[in-house]
Amino acid sequence: MIDVESLIFSQVAEALRVAFPRIFVSGEYVDTPAKFPAVTIVESDNAVVQRMRTTNIENAVTLMYEVNVYTNTVGYKKSEAKDIMEAVDGEFSKLGFARTMCNPISNLSDATIYRMVARYTATVGKDFWVYRAE
Repeated sequence: MIDVESLIFSQVAEALRVAFPRIFVSGEYVDTPAKFPAVTIVESDNAVVQRMRTTNIENAVTLMYEVNVYTNTVGYKKSEAKDIMEAVDGEFSKLGFARTMCNPISNLSDATIYRMVARYTATVGKDFWVYRAE
């Protein structure tokens, strides 16, 4: 299996920690973070690209990452979430990923938390080359 999750997570998380020193970043989904602002970066799909497969050899996979941004800053929740999401978006773009969706979403467990969700996809080869869609 082609596994680049730790590389992707590390690059995006490090950029976020530099830009937002008090941010909590996790590689696992959480419904209500213990600390704010918070971001989760989770690889949600890792599917073999069948047209690039040779006999028993996985040459490329299509990856999908889901990113959740959580903020609870009184009066600035929405703008803080958008600023964080913009930084996330920039890092995934640098990596060659395409954003397939980005929306605010109700945080059902605690309505005082503002939450945004984005998904990013890319095809990655066994040499970790990212193939950009045309």
